[in-house]
Amino acid sequence: MAITCMERYQSRRVTDGERAELQYLIRGTADEAAALASLKATAPATFGSLVREPVQLEPQHVVVGDDDASSWLGRVEYSPASVQSSRPETGESLFSFDTGGGTQHITQSIATISSYSADATQPDFHGAINVTHDNVEGVDITVPVYNFSETHYLAAATVTSGYKGTLFGLTGKVNNASFRGLAAGECLFLGASGSQRGNGEDWEITFRFAGSPNRTGIDVGPISGIAKKGWEYMWVRYKDAVDDTYLIQIPSHVYVEKVYDLGDFSGLGIGS
Repeated sequence: MAITCMERYQSRRVTDGERAELQYLIRGTADEAAALASLKATAPATFGSLVREPVQLEPQHVVVGDDDASSWLGRVEYSPASVQSSRPETGESLFSFDTGGGTQHITQSIATISSYSADATQPDFHGAINVTHDNVEGVDITVPVYNFSETHYLAAATVTSGYKGTLFGLTGKVNNASFRGLAAGECLFLGASGSQRGNGEDWEITFRFAGSPNRTGIDVGPISGIAKKGWEYMWVRYKDAVDDTYLIQIPSHVYVEKVYDLGDFSGLGIGS
């Protein structure tokens, strides 16, 4: 049976100069690609001053034992060319960022600027913050965090189940090599969200990241020469000491912990 594509009776919905929709009935094939090709060949490229958008296709019914009797409903929408020109094409990308920072609880200052006392004694806590008799309570501060996101329009053939699994597996990982100008250890992948545009078209996927700088030459009280990568966690162990007859807490050990696994960001498929 030959493939036929005919506009449905009373199918047209028109908004003057703004939008139009035509519906077609495609018969004679169970092959989605062949039905799409027939629809594109039949539906006009323009409708008055409006331009055709990517077509949509959905199956209607199948007559048991006769696949050639399959039918498809085709929807063809039209809109002004000015509207479509702003629609990103497959392969294009959009970028955004902010440097609003994140919050971190610290127990150690960069430096003690001054201290005041009711008497002449000034115990030296070596930069420990909010020291009590038996604890170092610390303070919450804003630290540099470079948040950025990228929206990419990827071909449908690229976004397979395997690719989605790769995105899932890389979420919560830190870059093992330079990525977007950030050195290894500085970029954390926060995950991706996506949706497919139209019927079988490309995918709009937004990737979210956070950057935190690697540091070297960190001093914590009397302890110096400390290095940590951006997303490693550093904490300080304190010990009791006496200063001018005061029982105080001072830094005794510093630990740098790995809390995120490394990942190969080339698997994201958006370059480096």
